[in-house]
Amino acid sequence: MSVRVGTRGSALALAQAGLVTAALERLGMTCEVVTVHTRGDRHPTQPTAALGVGAFVKDLETALLDGRIDLAVHSAKDLPGEATDGVVLAAFLPREDPADVLITRDGAGLRTLAAGAVVGTDSPRRQAFLLAARPDLVAQGIRGNVDTRLRKLQAGEVDGLVLAAAGLARLGLTDRIVERLDSSVMLPAVGQGAVAVQTRIDAVDLRHRLLALDHGPTRSAVEAERAFLATLGGGCERPIAALGAVDGESLILDGAVLDPAGTQVVRDRAGGLITDPTGLGAALAVRLLAMGAERLLLEVTP
Repeated sequence: MSVRVGTRGSALALAQAGLVTAALERLGMTCEVVTVHTRGDRHPTQPTAALGVGAFVKDLETALLDGRIDLAVHSAKDLPGEATDGVVLAAFLPREDPADVLITRDGAGLRTLAAGAVVGTDSPRRQAFLLAARPDLVAQGIRGNVDTRLRKLQAGEVDGLVLAAAGLARLGLTDRIVERLDSSVMLPAVGQGAVAVQTRIDAVDLRHRLLALDHGPTRSAVEAERAFLATLGGGCERPIAALGAVDGESLILDGAVLDPAGTQVVRDRAGGLITDPTGLGAALAVRLLAMGAERLLLEVTP
């Protein structure tokens, strides 16, 4: 069976697509990688939050539905909370480390960065958690792929960067990490560290074959996180975070909503069975809304 694998063209996206194609080829399939330029790629200087929901996903989904590709490879954290009609998340690869990490020019950690140091991140979630931990720092928006951001750091445009551990691992750049940020300090984005494989609902044979790639614990955790996000009605333009952890038949979900300045955090944890991850995610979201998250979400609605 021959399949066209759709992906963005960044080094990280191609590395993730390579993980998928290697797994498919081990199953005896032939793969052709097709690069699709998304809205986020076409507007590299605009803040991600200003690009709208699905800036790095929708063009790939359109290519799927149009029949230009047979499956799409996504960073799960880029996926909107609401599913798109006609396509399905057929597989999740085993999750890489979901944590955020700090990279600094002088090797300083989060606690030892100088007051007023400028830390670059385009994520409202990362900015809010950063300011919650160190309100004396400056959180500055920064766009570009990992290599571009590292060059801007080296050039002195910022004093530090917050990036995903998983992306650096997949690019072989873990030696640049100064500090891994614990989830108690910075809870990851929904789906962070996970690679999702999407195809059309009517591609029955391909969906069946992709079951061999699907990692159950990763799927359960990410489905809980995505249900949390969908119930809150949020996306990457809002400071929302969640992380699921599977332990045997149990699933623990930690979720948080912040205001942009990081001065207010509504956070809680819930547990349930891996057999109902979406129920767990929705229930935790409802709990946080009752605890005050609804007001915070209204404050940052674009």
